[in-house]
Amino acid sequence: QVQLAESGGGSVQAGGSLRLSCAVSGFTLSRYCMGWFRQGPGKEREGVVYIDNAGSTRYADSVKGRFTTSSDNAKNTLILQMNSLKPEDTGVYYCAASSRWCLARRPDMYDYWGPGTQVTVSS
Repeated sequence: QVQLAESGGGSVQAGGSLRLSCAVSGFTLSRYCMGWFRQGPGKEREGVVYIDNAGSTRYADSVKGRFTTSSDNAKNTLILQMNSLKPEDTGVYYCAASSRWCLARRPDMYDYWGPGTQVTVSS
């Protein structure tokens, strides 16, 4: 059974940092293409970073230079390090897995989703 579970969200002031984790089970992380998405209040879900199964990444322009993703294959865990956080980064953050599409921007191209973790950045 495929499961994804995000953790590490919380409340920080602008300029602060958070480290999100996505623990996956039921499949090997390195064999799927992954993505981090977020959904702010009253907004559509948007991509933050996309990762293919060779480790290549594509970041949204809004987070380039501030967010970094990595994976711990031994722990089957995906990491999102978020620095220099801004109030507009506020939202629920999700990790997602796709068995067919890599570096895909559209949420409907991902097969599995975690329940999300809340990130709140205050000014």
